[in-house]
This record gives sequence, structure tokens and C-alpha cells, in this order.
Amino acid sequence: MKSRFFTLAIMFLAACFLFSCQKPLDASSAASPPEKAVNPVNPVKNSVSNGAPNPSFEQAGRNNRPAQWRTNNFGGKAAFEYANIGHTGQKSVLVSSEEGADAGWSANVPLEPFAHYKFTGWIKTENLTVKDGAFGALFNFQNIESHTKPLTGTNDWTKVECEFDTGSMDGVQVNCLFGGWGLATGKAWYDDVNFELLSKIKIDPDAVIDVSKKRQPISKYIYGQFIEHLGRCIYGGIWAEMLEDRKFWYPVNESFDPNAGAGNPYRPISKSPWKIIGDKENVTMTKENAYVGEHTPEIKINEGAPAGIAQGELAVIEGKKYVGRVVLSGDETAGPVKVSLVWGQGPADRASMEIEKISAEYKKFPFELTAKAATDNAKLEITAYGKGKLRVGTASIMPADNIKGMRADTIKLLKELNSPVYRWPGGNFVSGYNWRDGIDPDRDKRPPRKNPAWTGVEHNDFGMHEYFIFLAEVNSEPFIALNAGTGSSESAVEELEYVNGNADTPMGKLRIANGGPAEPWKCKYWAVGNEMSGNWQLGSVPLDQFIKRHNEFSARLLKVDPTIKLVASGEATNGSVNDWDKKLLAGAADYINLISKHFYCQDYRASGLMSHVMLVPESIRRIAQSHRTYLETIPEIKDKDIKVSLDEWNYWYGPHVFGELGTRYFLKDGLGIAAGINEYSRNTDVIFMANYAQTVNVIGCIKTSKTAAEFETTGLVLKLYRNEYGTIPVEVGGKPLPLDVAAALTADAKKLTISIINPTDKEVKLPLEIKNIKLSGSGRMWVMTGSDPLAYNEPGKPRRVDFVEKPVSEISKTLTVPPMSDSLYVLEIK
Repeated sequence: MKSRFFTLAIMFLAACFLFSCQKPLDASSAASPPEKAVNPVNPVKNSVSNGAPNPSFEQAGRNNRPAQWRTNNFGGKAAFEYANIGHTGQKSVLVSSEEGADAGWSANVPLEPFAHYKFTGWIKTENLTVKDGAFGALFNFQNIESHTKPLTGTNDWTKVECEFDTGSMDGVQVNCLFGGWGLATGKAWYDDVNFELLSKIKIDPDAVIDVSKKRQPISKYIYGQFIEHLGRCIYGGIWAEMLEDRKFWYPVNESFDPNAGAGNPYRPISKSPWKIIGDKENVTMTKENAYVGEHTPEIKINEGAPAGIAQGELAVIEGKKYVGRVVLSGDETAGPVKVSLVWGQGPADRASMEIEKISAEYKKFPFELTAKAATDNAKLEITAYGKGKLRVGTASIMPADNIKGMRADTIKLLKELNSPVYRWPGGNFVSGYNWRDGIDPDRDKRPPRKNPAWTGVEHNDFGMHEYFIFLAEVNSEPFIALNAGTGSSESAVEELEYVNGNADTPMGKLRIANGGPAEPWKCKYWAVGNEMSGNWQLGSVPLDQFIKRHNEFSARLLKVDPTIKLVASGEATNGSVNDWDKKLLAGAADYINLISKHFYCQDYRASGLMSHVMLVPESIRRIAQSHRTYLETIPEIKDKDIKVSLDEWNYWYGPHVFGELGTRYFLKDGLGIAAGINEYSRNTDVIFMANYAQTVNVIGCIKTSKTAAEFETTGLVLKLYRNEYGTIPVEVGGKPLPLDVAAALTADAKKLTISIINPTDKEVKLPLEIKNIKLSGSGRMWVMTGSDPLAYNEPGKPRRVDFVEKPVSEISKTLTVPPMSDSLYVLEIK
């Protein structure tokens, strides 16, 4: 069963989704899409009406619902009805609530981008009342700053209308909204929606790159990553352990149904995945002399009747070696004990190690076994053949090619990704995490815990020491989030000293005693909590209390190490100007170096490629502009160099193919992330860090099966731009629309890099002028494109989407930009 915190997190996403859809688009440079089609240059004669599907709701679909319309419940409790009443015709849609709801009927509508529309619709209400700042009954449009006049009370059929500009949106979700930003009670009927195209901007793209006009350098930290103890990000993604619940958090009692969730090999577990070998009554959980955690499985062996436990659904590769260990104790007569890797049904389809004798004291028995066939349903069996009792303290099995406990295939890709910094350990997870659980030098003795924010078991195998081993392996820097939810400032201070303290400090001595280095790890960036503005966060408190908490933590941390940089927990769901950020910045100005902001873009199911791609840069631009407003209007920070740490950003939508929150990404998502990097380059004055969330599997840029790892389209973009894109952004003028064009010089000023995103399904000719520079006539370019915006890569299979590298000689004065493409030019300068 999913935890309540998971449910609250999903509610948080819905809140982000609803809120962000009401923010205005705004252009921060000529290379970005405009906010509004002001003074339209191309009026439409005989204006085009509609385009909305089933606009009068007369066409019935399945389950007594109107065809092509769906329901959305953003908050509260709503009832939805396909009503036998209409403004015209016989049908309409109804939303009602007795307790209060924020809900609606929704449909996708294709629109012309860079166009001006008039919308009309009809609403009927009965005893409609609002609270908590709700609007009433209205129509609104996802991600467009416009909506019709809201109705409250009792009204017969009333025509409502508004006009709006699409900007870069080429599709929209229209909502028959009940409540809106709060809850409403009563009833509201909706009918006869109509979109009328009034005018369009004439699109005639061109771009002018002026190398003499430079912005502040792009921080390398915008290519940061974020890993959290959630789903298969660490366990099953980075960490090489193949067993689930290896320390027996759940009792071994045959309650696990291997057929539950069949077809999803990465489903989260909520019961023990261990199966009993032999008589089911012979396995009990004992708390007496438990090896780790609260209890240990104890197996009674009757002479002549082998008994033990096994775990299946392990994936092995033919000819590959696997290493591991079992920790056993029990009666001397319980042996021999066999540890077997089993890959088939036949007696020869196994490799075993035999332990002749065990003792009353727990002892570790290492093994190395080789699979002779490939399967996704291998088993690890621990079977005793004597008599008496056997206790299994814990077990472990990994591929023999693991790198210090980490998956070799994942580490290879992470090295290619070349991220400069990894934020860890959360995320929501950190607000219930005790860092001391993960520092015992014997990983087998670290206590198992229930994940405090998400589903599954936290093994504590990947703790502080493993984090720094991981960073050394991938050549990256640390960024640690502190538990400012359920944790104390004292614990935070001890954690800082454990990481950054010299060898003669109490925590520095403990670090060394636990096998850590004598020299401090020297973590520079420390986050005081995660998303503390959200009521889904463990330990969340009202703003005034959190400001005091932030200041207390910060003051004590700086006494231990005054060189660190503190990251404040900004308002999590609001990318625009808001009271949380304003008051936090003002009330904690002396203790903030960066302010954390997060955003996740839904797909909005609006059917528009350009709309989807531009969601990311629009979100970045909105956050950057809000921060500029703070810098200009909050007296306490006017003289301080406080910038944004956008330490969670990504798309987040679609089914969880790769386990908990393991969404798949497509070509269109890669284009959006590339457009996001372009936007970061336009906002270097206020954005210092960005951490793509998350790195592996969980909304990750790398996905893994049990035996293979592969870059998503988003990961390919992050890898290429991190390694090839310039660091000194230069001005891009002209009118590149519908393209997104950005340019930057390399740090040594020997190369000019140009990024061009085409978020349309049409080839575009782009006249290009490059000013105040002489090119040598040689260079390279990379292009990622395809005919299907939903093309994706799959671990263990050939890539369907990738960048193709080509040499470049003289760059043409008119570039041909392929449809649905990301093109990156790297041109040498004379």
C-alpha cells in the first residue's frame, strides 16, 4: 500500500499542474516565444470557429460519458454527470459537490500557435457557493493566462467568453472548471464550447548572433543531478544489490503474491518477497538474538526434510559471475547448508556453495556463483539439510563486475553524463531520514527502515560513505540536503561535522573510525530542508516557524563551518512571486546563499508538440523573473548575491514503466530539456544551479532493466550539452520563431556553439547572421531528430533516438532545420 506521503506528493503535482497553467508566458529574449500576439499582423478573414471535440456534448462515448471528454478532480470531492439537459441539444456536462470540490471536465483542443482566439461557452448554476479563494464556475485553459468570468449563485444558461493569445501553445486543455484555486459547493452545467481564431502572427524566422554582446557565464552547476531514496533510483538503479528486503524488514510468511502486479517486474513490494522451502510452519521470525532490525527468520529443519528460504525474480546473464554472502547462525547440526543460484527447473540448472558447519554465533559466508543460462526469473536459495534450527541474518548477491557495490552499466553512463554535482538524499525522503542509519562500517548491520516518504524498504546500504565513494567514481561534487522536517539542528550540526570536520573533531574521529578518510570530504552546498512549504512534507510548519527553524539551523551550521553555502527551501509549487519566498528571503537574508525552487511539467494531454516542448523553458523563465522581482523589491536582500538553485526540474507524467515514478521519456521530452538548457543560458544572472530530477529510473534521464542501462532522450541531451555547449552566452536577435535558438562561446573563446530546437513537425529554413566574429570554416554538429515524437530508448535494445554527429565546413547563411529536432553546432573561430 502506498504511503499517505506518496498520495500527498501526487496531490502536490496536481497543485503544480493547476497553478502553473494559470501563469502568463513572458519573453525574456528575442529567441524565446512571445507572450501575446499583440497587434496581430495577419487578421483571419471569415474567422475559423471551433476545433473543440464534441463541443456540445451530444456525441456519447463509453460508460455514459461524452466522447473525448474526461474528468479531473484537483481537490475535494466532486460528482460528475453526463446530464440530460442542454443549452442546445439534449446534453451537457455537470459537476456538483455537497462537501466542496475543485474539479472539472476537460478535453484537448488543437490550436494555432502565435494566434489570437475568442472563446465562448455556456454555463448554468444552482446554489453555487465558493470558499478558500475559489472562483466559481468558469472555463479556463491549461498554461494560458485567461479564463471566462466565473459564475456563483443560481443562474440560467449564461454565455461567458474571453479572448487569449496562444503564444507557443499549439494545443490546449480546456477545463469546464468548478471551484478553481479553492473549493465550491452546488451544481454547474457546461455546454456549447467554441474557439474562434481571430488572427495569427506571420512567422518568417531569422536569427542574428552578435558575439560581442555577452551575458554572465553559464554556471556548470546547471548540469547538476538529483538522486533520492525513492523507487529504483538508488536500489535497482545505481546500487548493484539484486535482492529485495535482504534484511527482512517484512516477516517471511508466504503472504507475498508473486502474481500481484504481474507484467511489472519493478513493482514496489509491501510484503516479504522471500518464499519458504519445505513446511511453511517451520519458518518463524524471532526477535531473540536478531541479527539486524527487529527480527530474523528462524528455520526449523527436520532430519531428512530440507528447509530454507528463497527469493525469485532475479535476472542473470549467461556466463556471468555473481558474488554475495549469507550471514548464518544456528545449531551445529543444522548443516550442511547450500546457497544456490537457480536459473531453471532441471537439477543441473543451478550453481551452489555448500557450508558444512554453522555455529551459534552469526558468521558471514561469501560465495561466487556463475549462471549458465540467462533468465529474468532466477532464484537465490538458502537451504539446510540437517536438523535443528537455522537463522538467516541477512543475504546479498550482486554481479561480480560491480564497482564498489554499484552497477557497472549505470556507472559507465553516469561517467558519460559528467554531472558536476549530485543533490542527495532527498527529496521528501530526507524529512524522515536519520543520516546515522547509514554510517556503520558493516553495511549488513545497518538497520532496515520503512521508507518514510515513499513505498518500499530502505536498506541503508547506500549511506554517507557510499555517497562519497559514488561521487569519487563519477568525478562529481556533493550537495547534501539536511533533515529540517523531523530532524533537529543538533543532528544537522553533527552531520556537517561528520562530513567537513577535521580529524581531531568528535564527528571527524567517528568518520575515520567508520572507515572514512582522515581528510574531510568538504561538502560546500547544504540545503536546509526540502519543500518545507508543503503540507505533504514530514515536519512541515507554518512559514513564521520555519523561518526561525531555518535561521537556527543556519547559525549553528556556520559556526561549525563558515565556508559552506546554504540553500533555503523556497515555495515548492509556485513559480511566481509568492508570500513564502518573499518572507523567507526577508526574514532569513543573512543565512541564504541560494533559494531552492522546483518544477515538474505535466504533459497536459493537449496534443501539441510545441506546447509540450516549451513548458520547460517557460517554467524556468517564470521562476527567473520572479527572483528578479525579489531582488528589486525586498530591501533585506538588495545588497546580497542570492541566486536560484533549481534543484528539481523535469517532466513528470505518464505510466510508471520502470517502477515507482519510473516514467518513460520520448523524443519530445528531449527537445524540451534542450530548450530548458537554452533558457538557463538566458538567465545566468539569477540561476546558479539546476539539478535534473532524478538521475536514474525515477523520472530519470537513465533507465535500467535488471541487466542493462540506457540513456533516455533527456539524458542524451544533458550529456551532449554538458560536454559540448559553450559557457559564455551571447545575444541572439532577430525573430527565430517558431525555433528556439541560443548561442554561447566556449570558455577559451575558441569555439562558438549554437543550439537550435525545432518544436514543430515541419522543416524550417532559418536565415542566420553571425556578427563580430570570424569562423575558420570547420567544426562539428550533432542532430537528434525523428519522425515520431513518442520515439524512445529501451535498456538492452538498440537506440531508436540518438544524436548523429556530422562535420561542418562553411556554415550556410540559411540553415535547414529538421522537424522535431535538436541541433547543436560547435564552430571553430579564427
